[in-house]
Amino acid sequence: MLSLCICGTAITSQYLAERYKVNTPMLQSFINYCLLFLIYTVMLAFQSGSDNLLYILKKKWWKYILLGLADVEANYLIVRAYQYTTLTSVQLLDCFGIPVLMALSWFILYARYRVIHFIAVAVCLLGVGTMVGADILAGREDNSGSDVLIGDVLVLLGASLYAVSNVCEEYIVKKLSRQEFLGMVGLFGTIISGIQLLIVEYKDLASIHWDWKIALLFVAFALCMFCLYNFMPLVIKVTSATSVNLGILTADLYSLFFGLFLFGYKYAGLSLLWSLSLRSTGFGRAGSVAMAHGPSRSAACGIFPDWGTNPYPLHRRANSQPLGHQHQAAFGILVPQPGIEPGPSAVKARSPNDWIAREFP
Repeated sequence: MLSLCICGTAITSQYLAERYKVNTPMLQSFINYCLLFLIYTVMLAFQSGSDNLLYILKKKWWKYILLGLADVEANYLIVRAYQYTTLTSVQLLDCFGIPVLMALSWFILYARYRVIHFIAVAVCLLGVGTMVGADILAGREDNSGSDVLIGDVLVLLGASLYAVSNVCEEYIVKKLSRQEFLGMVGLFGTIISGIQLLIVEYKDLASIHWDWKIALLFVAFALCMFCLYNFMPLVIKVTSATSVNLGILTADLYSLFFGLFLFGYKYAGLSLLWSLSLRSTGFGRAGSVAMAHGPSRSAACGIFPDWGTNPYPLHRRANSQPLGHQHQAAFGILVPQPGIEPGPSAVKARSPNDWIAREFP
Protein backbone atom coordinates (compact mmCIF):
# COMPACT_ATOMS: atom_id res chain seq x y z
CA MET A 1 0.00 0.00 0.00
CA LEU A 2 2.78 2.44 0.90
CA SER A 3 4.67 1.55 -2.27
CA LEU A 4 1.58 2.25 -4.37
CA CYS A 5 1.14 5.64 -2.69
CA ILE A 6 4.77 6.54 -3.39
CA CYS A 7 4.46 5.38 -6.97
CA GLY A 8 1.28 7.46 -7.34
CA THR A 9 3.04 10.63 -6.19
CA ALA A 10 5.91 9.89 -8.57
CA ILE A 11 3.67 9.35 -11.61
CA THR A 12 1.57 12.46 -11.02
CA SER A 13 4.68 14.58 -10.48
CA GLN A 14 6.25 13.27 -13.67
CA TYR A 15 3.09 13.96 -15.67
CA LEU A 16 2.88 17.51 -14.35
CA ALA A 17 6.55 18.19 -15.06
CA GLU A 18 6.90 16.47 -18.43
CA ARG A 19 3.51 16.61 -20.15
CA TYR A 20 2.09 19.87 -18.80
CA LYS A 21 5.30 21.77 -17.90
CA VAL A 22 3.97 22.56 -14.42
CA ASN A 23 6.88 23.41 -12.12
CA THR A 24 5.28 23.85 -8.70
CA PRO A 25 6.66 21.20 -6.29
CA MET A 26 5.91 23.33 -3.24
CA LEU A 27 2.26 23.79 -4.20
CA GLN A 28 1.89 20.00 -4.47
CA SER A 29 3.24 19.52 -0.94
CA PHE A 30 1.34 22.51 0.45
CA ILE A 31 -2.01 20.86 -0.33
CA ASN A 32 -1.02 17.76 1.65
CA TYR A 33 0.15 19.79 4.65
CA CYS A 34 -3.11 21.72 4.64
CA LEU A 35 -5.07 18.47 4.81
CA LEU A 36 -2.95 17.31 7.76
CA PHE A 37 -3.46 20.67 9.45
CA LEU A 38 -7.23 20.64 9.02
CA ILE A 39 -7.56 17.16 10.51
CA TYR A 40 -4.77 16.42 12.99
CA THR A 41 -3.75 19.89 14.15
CA VAL A 42 -7.39 20.73 14.84
CA MET A 43 -7.67 17.44 16.77
CA LEU A 44 -4.72 18.46 18.95
CA ALA A 45 -6.37 21.82 19.63
CA PHE A 46 -9.28 20.03 21.33
CA GLN A 47 -7.11 17.63 23.35
CA SER A 48 -6.46 18.18 27.05
CA GLY A 49 -3.39 17.91 29.23
CA SER A 50 0.00 17.15 27.67
CA ASP A 51 -1.62 16.31 24.32
CA ASN A 52 -3.01 19.80 23.88
CA LEU A 53 -1.67 21.85 20.99
CA LEU A 54 -0.71 24.86 23.11
CA TYR A 55 1.10 22.67 25.65
CA ILE A 56 3.09 20.95 22.88
CA LEU A 57 4.00 24.27 21.30
CA LYS A 58 5.11 25.67 24.64
CA LYS A 59 7.41 22.73 25.36
CA LYS A 60 8.70 21.57 21.98
CA TRP A 61 7.97 24.24 19.37
CA TRP A 62 11.56 24.60 18.13
CA LYS A 63 11.98 20.84 17.67
CA TYR A 64 8.92 20.62 15.48
CA ILE A 65 10.03 23.61 13.45
CA LEU A 66 13.23 21.73 12.57
CA LEU A 67 11.24 18.57 11.82
CA GLY A 68 8.80 20.50 9.64
CA LEU A 69 11.66 22.19 7.78
CA ALA A 70 13.37 18.86 7.06
CA ASP A 71 10.12 17.27 5.87
CA VAL A 72 9.09 20.20 3.67
CA GLU A 73 12.48 20.51 2.00
CA ALA A 74 12.70 16.75 1.45
CA ASN A 75 9.39 16.82 -0.42
CA TYR A 76 10.42 19.92 -2.34
CA LEU A 77 13.77 18.50 -3.48
CA ILE A 78 12.34 15.16 -4.55
CA VAL A 79 9.47 16.68 -6.54
CA ARG A 80 11.80 19.33 -7.97
CA ALA A 81 14.11 16.59 -9.24
CA TYR A 82 11.44 15.46 -11.71
CA GLN A 83 12.15 18.66 -13.65
CA TYR A 84 15.66 17.40 -14.42
CA THR A 85 15.68 13.61 -14.41
CA THR A 86 13.38 10.66 -15.02
CA LEU A 87 10.78 8.93 -12.89
CA THR A 88 12.77 5.73 -12.52
CA SER A 89 16.01 7.51 -11.70
CA VAL A 90 14.32 9.37 -8.86
CA GLN A 91 12.77 6.21 -7.46
CA LEU A 92 16.01 4.25 -7.71
CA LEU A 93 18.23 6.94 -6.22
CA ASP A 94 16.02 7.70 -3.24
CA CYS A 95 17.22 4.43 -1.71
CA PHE A 96 20.24 6.48 -0.64
CA GLY A 97 18.13 7.51 2.32
CA ILE A 98 18.32 4.00 3.78
CA PRO A 99 22.07 4.08 4.61
CA VAL A 100 21.56 7.57 6.03
CA LEU A 101 18.59 6.29 8.02
CA MET A 102 20.62 3.40 9.40
CA ALA A 103 23.41 5.76 10.45
CA LEU A 104 20.98 8.10 12.20
CA SER A 105 19.23 5.18 13.91
CA TRP A 106 22.61 3.98 15.17
CA PHE A 107 23.38 7.27 16.92
CA ILE A 108 19.89 8.51 17.85
CA LEU A 109 17.82 5.37 18.44
CA TYR A 110 20.79 3.19 19.46
CA ALA A 111 20.02 0.59 16.80
CA ARG A 112 22.71 -2.04 16.29
CA TYR A 113 23.39 -3.91 13.07
CA ARG A 114 25.37 -6.91 11.97
CA VAL A 115 28.22 -7.02 9.49
CA ILE A 116 25.82 -8.09 6.73
CA HIS A 117 23.98 -4.78 7.08
CA PHE A 118 27.13 -2.76 6.48
CA ILE A 119 27.98 -4.93 3.48
CA ALA A 120 24.49 -4.29 2.13
CA VAL A 121 24.96 -0.53 2.57
CA ALA A 122 28.22 -0.68 0.61
CA VAL A 123 26.48 -2.64 -2.15
CA CYS A 124 23.66 -0.11 -2.19
CA LEU A 125 26.03 2.83 -2.54
CA LEU A 126 27.74 1.03 -5.41
CA GLY A 127 24.35 0.65 -7.07
CA VAL A 128 23.59 4.34 -6.53
CA GLY A 129 26.89 5.28 -8.15
CA THR A 130 26.12 3.01 -11.08
CA MET A 131 22.71 4.62 -11.58
CA VAL A 132 24.15 8.15 -11.48
CA GLY A 133 26.78 7.13 -14.02
CA ALA A 134 24.12 5.60 -16.28
CA ASP A 135 22.08 8.81 -16.07
CA ILE A 136 25.07 10.96 -17.02
CA LEU A 137 25.97 8.73 -19.96
CA ALA A 138 22.37 8.71 -21.16
CA GLY A 139 22.15 12.48 -20.76
CA ARG A 140 25.23 13.07 -22.89
CA GLU A 141 23.46 11.54 -25.87
CA ASP A 142 20.88 14.37 -25.90
CA ASN A 143 23.14 17.08 -24.41
CA SER A 144 21.33 17.11 -21.05
CA GLY A 145 23.98 15.50 -18.89
CA SER A 146 24.38 18.49 -16.54
CA ASP A 147 20.63 18.74 -15.96
CA VAL A 148 20.39 15.03 -15.18
CA LEU A 149 23.23 15.34 -12.69
CA ILE A 150 21.43 18.23 -10.97
CA GLY A 151 18.33 16.06 -10.67
CA ASP A 152 20.32 13.18 -9.19
CA VAL A 153 21.93 15.47 -6.61
CA LEU A 154 18.51 16.85 -5.63
CA VAL A 155 17.24 13.29 -5.11
CA LEU A 156 20.21 12.38 -2.90
CA LEU A 157 19.74 15.51 -0.78
CA GLY A 158 16.00 14.92 -0.52
CA ALA A 159 16.49 11.27 0.45
CA SER A 160 18.88 12.33 3.23
CA LEU A 161 16.31 14.78 4.61
CA TYR A 162 13.64 12.07 4.39
CA ALA A 163 15.88 9.91 6.56
CA VAL A 164 16.02 12.67 9.19
CA SER A 165 12.24 12.99 9.08
CA ASN A 166 11.70 9.22 9.34
CA VAL A 167 13.97 8.86 12.38
CA CYS A 168 12.10 11.67 14.14
CA GLU A 169 8.82 10.08 13.10
CA GLU A 170 9.81 6.73 14.62
CA TYR A 171 10.78 8.38 17.89
CA ILE A 172 7.57 10.42 18.11
CA VAL A 173 5.05 7.73 17.16
CA LYS A 174 6.60 5.22 19.57
CA LYS A 175 7.32 7.53 22.49
CA LEU A 176 4.50 10.07 22.06
CA SER A 177 1.64 9.61 19.58
CA ARG A 178 0.82 9.44 15.89
CA GLN A 179 -1.63 12.32 16.22
CA GLU A 180 1.04 14.60 17.65
CA PHE A 181 3.45 13.83 14.82
CA LEU A 182 0.90 14.41 12.06
CA GLY A 183 -0.60 17.44 13.77
CA MET A 184 2.69 19.23 14.28
CA VAL A 185 4.00 18.33 10.83
CA GLY A 186 0.73 19.61 9.41
CA LEU A 187 1.01 22.87 11.34
CA PHE A 188 4.63 23.77 10.63
CA GLY A 189 4.60 22.13 7.20
CA THR A 190 1.72 24.38 6.17
CA ILE A 191 3.45 27.50 7.48
CA ILE A 192 6.88 26.74 5.99
CA SER A 193 5.62 25.48 2.64
CA GLY A 194 3.18 28.40 2.38
CA ILE A 195 5.94 30.96 2.90
CA GLN A 196 8.26 29.19 0.49
CA LEU A 197 5.44 28.89 -2.05
CA LEU A 198 4.89 32.66 -2.07
CA ILE A 199 8.60 33.40 -2.30
CA VAL A 200 9.76 30.81 -4.83
CA GLU A 201 6.82 29.77 -6.97
CA TYR A 202 4.55 32.79 -7.36
CA LYS A 203 5.59 33.26 -11.02
CA ASP A 204 5.14 29.59 -11.80
CA LEU A 205 1.67 29.66 -10.26
CA ALA A 206 0.64 32.54 -12.50
CA SER A 207 1.87 30.72 -15.61
CA ILE A 208 -0.20 27.56 -15.08
CA HIS A 209 -2.93 27.09 -17.69
CA TRP A 210 -5.47 25.35 -15.52
CA ASP A 211 -7.75 22.66 -16.89
CA TRP A 212 -9.46 19.62 -15.42
CA LYS A 213 -6.52 17.31 -16.20
CA ILE A 214 -4.00 19.42 -14.31
CA ALA A 215 -6.42 19.85 -11.41
CA LEU A 216 -7.01 16.08 -11.32
CA LEU A 217 -3.26 15.42 -11.18
CA PHE A 218 -2.89 17.82 -8.25
CA VAL A 219 -5.75 16.12 -6.43
CA ALA A 220 -4.33 12.66 -7.12
CA PHE A 221 -0.90 13.70 -5.83
CA ALA A 222 -2.40 15.21 -2.67
CA LEU A 223 -4.49 12.09 -1.95
CA CYS A 224 -1.54 9.72 -2.47
CA MET A 225 0.66 11.85 -0.24
CA PHE A 226 -2.03 12.17 2.41
CA CYS A 227 -2.56 8.39 2.49
CA LEU A 228 1.20 7.88 2.74
CA TYR A 229 1.47 10.23 5.71
CA ASN A 230 -1.47 8.54 7.43
CA PHE A 231 -0.41 4.92 6.96
CA MET A 232 3.35 5.15 7.43
CA PRO A 233 3.26 6.02 11.17
CA LEU A 234 1.04 2.99 11.77
CA VAL A 235 3.59 0.66 10.18
CA ILE A 236 6.59 2.38 11.77
CA LYS A 237 5.03 2.03 15.21
CA VAL A 238 4.98 -1.78 15.01
CA THR A 239 8.27 -2.15 13.10
CA SER A 240 10.82 0.62 12.50
CA ALA A 241 11.64 3.33 9.99
CA THR A 242 14.44 1.18 8.57
CA SER A 243 12.19 -1.83 8.06
CA VAL A 244 9.50 0.31 6.41
CA ASN A 245 11.97 1.89 4.00
CA LEU A 246 13.28 -1.55 3.10
CA GLY A 247 9.75 -2.76 2.50
CA ILE A 248 8.72 0.05 0.18
CA LEU A 249 11.55 -0.58 -2.26
CA THR A 250 8.96 -2.35 -4.42
CA ALA A 251 7.89 1.15 -5.51
CA ASP A 252 11.07 1.20 -7.61
CA LEU A 253 9.86 -1.79 -9.62
CA TYR A 254 6.48 -0.16 -10.20
CA SER A 255 8.17 3.03 -11.32
CA LEU A 256 10.40 1.11 -13.71
CA PHE A 257 7.40 -0.37 -15.51
CA PHE A 258 5.49 2.91 -15.56
CA GLY A 259 8.54 4.69 -16.91
CA LEU A 260 8.83 2.15 -19.71
CA PHE A 261 5.18 1.96 -20.71
CA LEU A 262 3.72 5.37 -19.82
CA PHE A 263 6.62 7.69 -20.59
CA GLY A 264 8.56 5.57 -23.09
CA TYR A 265 11.89 5.91 -21.32
CA LYS A 266 14.91 4.11 -22.71
CA TYR A 267 17.58 3.03 -20.29
CA ALA A 268 21.12 1.83 -20.62
CA GLY A 269 20.01 -1.77 -20.16
CA LEU A 270 23.14 -3.28 -18.67
CA SER A 271 23.74 -0.37 -16.30
CA LEU A 272 20.13 -0.30 -15.12
CA LEU A 273 20.04 -4.08 -14.65
CA TRP A 274 23.27 -3.96 -12.67
CA SER A 275 22.00 -1.14 -10.50
CA LEU A 276 18.71 -2.94 -9.78
CA SER A 277 20.47 -6.22 -9.03
CA LEU A 278 22.97 -4.54 -6.71
CA ARG A 279 20.24 -2.80 -4.76
CA SER A 280 17.87 -5.75 -4.61
CA THR A 281 20.67 -8.10 -3.54
CA GLY A 282 22.06 -5.73 -0.93
CA PHE A 283 18.78 -4.68 0.61
CA GLY A 284 17.25 -8.12 0.21
CA ARG A 285 19.99 -9.58 2.37
CA ALA A 286 19.84 -6.71 4.83
CA GLY A 287 16.06 -6.84 4.95
CA SER A 288 15.93 -10.58 5.66
CA VAL A 289 18.31 -10.23 8.56
CA ALA A 290 16.62 -7.03 9.74
CA MET A 291 13.24 -8.70 9.86
CA ALA A 292 14.60 -11.73 11.67
CA HIS A 293 16.87 -10.04 14.17
CA GLY A 294 15.61 -6.51 13.91
CA PRO A 295 17.71 -3.37 14.08
CA SER A 296 14.43 -1.84 15.12
CA ARG A 297 14.25 -4.26 18.02
CA SER A 298 17.63 -3.09 19.21
CA ALA A 299 16.42 0.47 19.02
CA ALA A 300 13.29 -0.45 20.91
CA CYS A 301 15.34 -1.92 23.71
CA GLY A 302 17.29 1.30 24.00
CA ILE A 303 14.45 3.83 24.03
CA PHE A 304 11.12 2.23 23.30
CA PRO A 305 10.37 -0.98 25.25
CA ASP A 306 9.27 -3.62 22.75
CA TRP A 307 6.52 -5.72 24.23
CA GLY A 308 7.10 -8.60 21.86
CA THR A 309 10.86 -9.12 22.01
CA ASN A 310 13.17 -10.16 24.82
CA PRO A 311 16.51 -8.34 24.40
CA TYR A 312 18.29 -10.67 26.78
CA PRO A 313 19.20 -14.34 26.36
CA LEU A 314 16.89 -16.96 27.75
CA HIS A 315 17.39 -17.47 31.48
CA ARG A 316 17.58 -20.96 32.98
CA ARG A 317 17.38 -22.10 36.59
CA ALA A 318 18.74 -25.37 37.88
CA ASN A 319 15.32 -26.68 38.80
CA SER A 320 13.30 -25.22 35.96
CA GLN A 321 12.68 -25.36 32.27
CA PRO A 322 13.89 -22.39 30.22
CA LEU A 323 11.50 -19.53 29.88
CA GLY A 324 9.47 -19.37 26.68
CA HIS A 325 10.61 -17.64 23.55
CA GLN A 326 9.66 -14.10 22.56
CA HIS A 327 6.24 -14.92 21.17
CA GLN A 328 5.12 -17.12 24.05
CA ALA A 329 3.20 -16.04 27.11
CA ALA A 330 4.68 -13.47 29.46
CA PHE A 331 4.35 -15.80 32.44
CA GLY A 332 6.29 -19.04 32.78
CA ILE A 333 5.49 -21.53 35.59
CA LEU A 334 8.65 -23.18 36.83
CA VAL A 335 8.30 -26.96 36.43
CA PRO A 336 10.70 -29.20 38.43
CA GLN A 337 12.74 -31.67 36.41
CA PRO A 338 12.69 -35.38 37.37
CA GLY A 339 15.31 -36.39 39.91
CA ILE A 340 15.83 -32.90 41.25
CA GLU A 341 14.48 -31.79 44.58
CA PRO A 342 11.91 -29.13 43.80
CA GLY A 343 12.20 -25.76 45.44
CA PRO A 344 9.30 -23.62 46.62
CA SER A 345 6.66 -23.25 43.96
CA ALA A 346 6.81 -19.89 42.30
CA VAL A 347 5.59 -18.05 39.28
CA LYS A 348 8.15 -16.00 37.44
CA ALA A 349 6.71 -12.95 35.68
CA ARG A 350 8.49 -10.84 33.14
CA SER A 351 7.70 -7.17 32.87
CA PRO A 352 7.18 -6.18 29.22
CA ASN A 353 8.58 -2.73 29.89
CA ASP A 354 11.93 -3.32 31.55
CA TRP A 355 12.17 -7.13 31.53
CA ILE A 356 12.75 -7.32 35.27
CA ALA A 357 12.23 -10.83 36.55
CA ARG A 358 10.23 -11.10 39.75
CA GLU A 359 9.11 -14.09 41.78
CA PHE A 360 5.81 -14.36 43.58
CA PRO A 361 5.46 -17.17 46.16
